Amino acid sequence: MHRLTALLGVLVVVAVPPAAMAERIKDITDLQGVRSNPLQGMGLVVGLSGTGDGAAVTTRVLANLLRRFEGLNVIPGDLVGDNVAVVMVRAELPPFARRGQKIDVDVSAIGGAESLEGGTLLMTPLRGADGQVYAVAHGPLVIGGFSASGERSAISQNHTTVGRIPRGAHVEREEIATFVEDGTVTFNLKNPDFSTAEAIRAAVHAVFTDAAETLDAGTVRVSLPLTLARGQVASFLDRIGQLAVQVDMPAVVVLNERTGTIVVGENVGVSTVAISHGNLSIITQEKEAFSQPLPFSRTGTTGRIRQTDITAVEEEGPLHVVERRASAQELARALNAMGLTPRDLISIFQALRQAGALQAELKVI
Repeated sequence: MHRLTALLGVLVVVAVPPAAMAERIKDITDLQGVRSNPLQGMGLVVGLSGTGDGAAVTTRVLANLLRRFEGLNVIPGDLVGDNVAVVMVRAELPPFARRGQKIDVDVSAIGGAESLEGGTLLMTPLRGADGQVYAVAHGPLVIGGFSASGERSAISQNHTTVGRIPRGAHVEREEIATFVEDGTVTFNLKNPDFSTAEAIRAAVHAVFTDAAETLDAGTVRVSLPLTLARGQVASFLDRIGQLAVQVDMPAVVVLNERTGTIVVGENVGVSTVAISHGNLSIITQEKEAFSQPLPFSRTGTTGRIRQTDITAVEEEGPLHVVERRASAQELARALNAMGLTPRDLISIFQALRQAGALQAELKVI
């Protein structure tokens, strides 16, 4: 696991993996074909204490529900009150979920409901991208917050229009993942890199000779042994997943201007450069004053006027020399000695890239 060493307080984070540290193949790859599938559906939450939406679409859905299940001939106009809310229900169908298993569901209000606290989701079919029903959700909601209001004040904590039903959906249709194709399995790197892909191939080759091949920077294909029985595939994949390899890390500097966070990769280097950075501060101050006429004047009047004082302060920026091919730690130490703010650091890294002194890719998020 890469160790994130926090330097410059919380301003610069330098990713430095120990020399002997290695990662398991199962932690840095995904097995092709093994994936979850999103499910969603629209339902009704009932039992609210006057915090529902009372929208026209809600009353229409409720009227249709009553006609279908109870045979009641009602029209939407007959249904009044704010104890019902129309919601969107979402779930993830795991890759190996079997019929009858239970999965978690998330419920979100899509109308003008004030809170879903205390509500119960009516039976809601959840469909996949193909339109088929894969699960059915229902049950009481768990809200991670609360809200209360009076005539002139209100208080709330977290989002009360979003809830969750743990194990609230029953799987009705299976979608079993297929990951063995023509006697091979494919590992997709989460962070594609030719060096890491080749390290995975070499690690597998050391245990199963000529079983792995590198297709590209993000894909390694492994052939199953011909003598491997069907019930031994899981054991074979587990053995490969436990193999440890050295993960190569590209030279990247990531800047987040919104939060002032800077992440510097281990392999980032800086050529010999002198850095000077000074701040120019402009301070404005508004003052009020009074203007009075001269003594015994018959034309002037006393009035209030506003005065603006503007002051410019430019801080000194001495030159700091960063030696040739400084490492990430040395770079952080040098910038830390300059006592810079996050905004200053972001500007410096951008200037280093423009000058060609930053030997890394610069990403701004």
